[in-house]
Amino acid sequence: MNVYQHPSDLERSIDALRRDLLLEAGPQISTVRNYNFAILPYAPDREFWLRQRVQRLCSELRDAGWTTGTIALHSLLLSRLRLQGADFVEELIAREKRAWRPNDPGRGLTLLKERIVNLIEGPEGVAADVVREVERILHENTDADRTVIFLGRAGGLYPFLRTSALLKHVAGHTQNVPIVLLYPGKVVGESGLSFMGLLPADRDYRPRIYR
Repeated sequence: MNVYQHPSDLERSIDALRRDLLLEAGPQISTVRNYNFAILPYAPDREFWLRQRVQRLCSELRDAGWTTGTIALHSLLLSRLRLQGADFVEELIAREKRAWRPNDPGRGLTLLKERIVNLIEGPEGVAADVVREVERILHENTDADRTVIFLGRAGGLYPFLRTSALLKHVAGHTQNVPIVLLYPGKVVGESGLSFMGLLPADRDYRPRIYR
């Protein structure tokens, strides 16, 4: 089975996530001790709907006394590219154009990936930026027990970095605050996820998948 979340199923998944966060005994979005992550998959073409729905969820959580934070992964990627200098992005664009061939349209993207991946992968890449943002949110809000953080705009990492690799390096550096990854992609089988519905299914995920 290889499907996107149906809108009604996605709405139910969001409701289930809210209930699990607001449990009287404390948030329970994960069945793995000291690994307080969850994944909410959605069809990429539902991006704008999902953002609005997550904003509403955040409002509901704040009304219940929670602190909510959102980390935009595409912004972290763009910040890393800008740090390379004013001409870096223009150089990347020009390089991809030069590499394009009618009989091999993916050649330019392959060269682009080789250049960008080195900047964003591993524990010192975007994962380090996520950890820094988590620390900032927690520093500004002292009640870590009633804080939830959403990782959004993950589509900006495609096709340079798999989110499973990102979570591996973030794990252990979040003070066990609930982290919810908003995942644009398909659910494959019982535990597989296909990033953007385009990459081969990745089953290297430990977090609970709300589906």
